Amino acid sequence: MHEHARIDRIDEAAIVRLIDAFYARVRRDPVLAPVFEQAIPEAEWPAHLQTMYAFWSAVMLTSGRYKGDPVTTHRAVQGVAPEMFGRWLDLFEATADDLCTPALADLFADKARRIGESLKLALFFRPGKPWTEDLRNRPKLAGRGDGVPCG
Repeated sequence: MHEHARIDRIDEAAIVRLIDAFYARVRRDPVLAPVFEQAIPEAEWPAHLQTMYAFWSAVMLTSGRYKGDPVTTHRAVQGVAPEMFGRWLDLFEATADDLCTPALADLFADKARRIGESLKLALFFRPGKPWTEDLRNRPKLAGRGDGVPCG
């Protein structure tokens, strides 16, 4: 059982709660954690989280708070591979499912799928080469909703 009630509305506090829980999982993940550890020194995590709060505030609340360039930032990260985006999405969706009402978890998941696919395309798409899984249309995780693909 969760210490807090499920998130039932999107506001800045909800975004902070979701992002903190998500990145706690990322930092424990055996595949993603090493990439994040190399890219973000321990002392820079508070600033990274502030950036992620602003990013998701801009995405979900259209607040305009985020002013960064995710493509350029991620191009500089060593060790990122296309297949990691599905894992990132699995963790994000599981976190949203654990913390949010089903309707809000689906809203966050839909945005995360679109963001993940756009970033993956920007970083890895090459004309004439086969494309990996489209994150926008992947099946929901087992136990998530009705199992109908989003997209």
